[in-house]
Amino acid sequence: MREFASEPLVRRLIDWGIDTVFGRPGDGPEGVARAFERHRDAIRLVTVEHEEAAGLMASAWAKATGRIGVCLATSGPGAVHLLSGLYDAKHDHQPVLAITESPRTRLLGTGFDQELCLDKVFADVADYNVRVHVPVQIPAMVDIGIGNAMARGSVSHITLPWGLEPAPDGSGPWMAPASAPPTAPVFVADPGVPPAGDLERAAALLNRGGRVAMLVGVGGGGSTNELLAVAEVLGSPIVKSLPAKAVVPDDHPLCTGCAGALGSGPSQLALRDADTVLVVGSNYPYRETAGDPEGVSAVHLATDLDRITSHGPNDLTLVGDVAETLQALLPLLRRKQDHAFLEQARDGMAAWRRRIELLEDPAGDPLRPGFLVRAIDRLASDDAVLCCDSGPMASWSARHFDVRGGRGYLISANLAAMPSGLPYAIAAQLASPGRQCLALITSEGFGRLMAELRTATGQRLPVKVLLADTTMAASFAVWADASGALGLRVESARQLDEALGLALGHDGPALVDVLVDPSEQPPPALPAGA
Repeated sequence: MREFASEPLVRRLIDWGIDTVFGRPGDGPEGVARAFERHRDAIRLVTVEHEEAAGLMASAWAKATGRIGVCLATSGPGAVHLLSGLYDAKHDHQPVLAITESPRTRLLGTGFDQELCLDKVFADVADYNVRVHVPVQIPAMVDIGIGNAMARGSVSHITLPWGLEPAPDGSGPWMAPASAPPTAPVFVADPGVPPAGDLERAAALLNRGGRVAMLVGVGGGGSTNELLAVAEVLGSPIVKSLPAKAVVPDDHPLCTGCAGALGSGPSQLALRDADTVLVVGSNYPYRETAGDPEGVSAVHLATDLDRITSHGPNDLTLVGDVAETLQALLPLLRRKQDHAFLEQARDGMAAWRRRIELLEDPAGDPLRPGFLVRAIDRLASDDAVLCCDSGPMASWSARHFDVRGGRGYLISANLAAMPSGLPYAIAAQLASPGRQCLALITSEGFGRLMAELRTATGQRLPVKVLLADTTMAASFAVWADASGALGLRVESARQLDEALGLALGHDGPALVDVLVDPSEQPPPALPAGA
């Protein structure tokens, strides 16, 4: 059998322990699709309807698993469609490897159909960005690409001409930089604990603070117990960035919810009124939130210096493993006796929840978005993973869906790609087959990538699509039925719980099309003049 460059490519991915790839490759006899088919027992190719979804799925896979996400596309427009998902990964610091096919080498530079200089097209989004010229390069390129992406939390891109055949061993006119033996997954070791002197200086600064707030980002994931222990000693409210919604439970008495315009009023006030801030694993731009940036002291803790930004005050930087560093810092902290600042935040949260409940009124006609999201919150399982579109739905989910127990939360944070909810949920379901994975989306977002519901049905994934429909037009439930999913339509409050229950209990993919008020927008976190 003739061997093409796609064969060593797929074998090398398998060597790295990669078992899932998202994409829509070309269908030629020399393409990568055939190589995936030959190795289907070791690696699966999830074929999508649109390449934008493949890029978003790869980003979501990295967010959901902590492992590298991989996507692929053929030349021309297929490759270009990956970019939205790749920029999502780049801006949210997720490791992703993108693989694209280009026309045959002998056709490059001739203006052949769909010819693009893909290494130039991907130059901004990919930190490691290479074109394969001879097949012997492929194993080393895959190694370097994966290593760069994992070490830096970045995107790597490899483009290779289809139809490229490896020459018999030793017969090529090139010299390999080194033989490329089979490899195993290589992961960067945790960065450990900062020097003792840095920890002592951080503790002294935090101990001096009279009004301490904690700002926690996704870098704090896996450190919930340590974060709560430090906050308890400091008497500190915990403010979360939106993508870090699942790091600390929403119902914990130290938590004030998410930061920013999409978050809660008490979180805004905590950051505004604090004289000292401990920033953990976040690059949230809180400079404008701080009441007097010049009068605020801040300690930043991150796993590497690339995650430290100038988005807010910073007196001291700690670089280390978050959990281990917080454990080492805890004995150096003095327990705060004055809890007035924390009690102010708690009182604010009680008032905030009463304010939010007013937006969950079931009497709305059409339904209020807050009523829909709170119903989902009530009925979803304790291990549900909520994957949310960007835009107004991000705010509704931040305020009306509580992360508690073992729940997860995924969103396109810094890029804010609107139609991310459904591709994210598909990737999350593939990563966690036993968990309840929900796509909380809007009709605007669903209209862009609604064909991916067919990807869910084709993969037999029990993804639940919960759609806030502001179009008041065609029924998306009809599309769901035509795609092989359970489709339900809700037009009144009395229908909602029954429809959600049927969808959540269904053993396959389901969509609930809920008509909601198109005129209602999320209110500001703080009233004017507050």
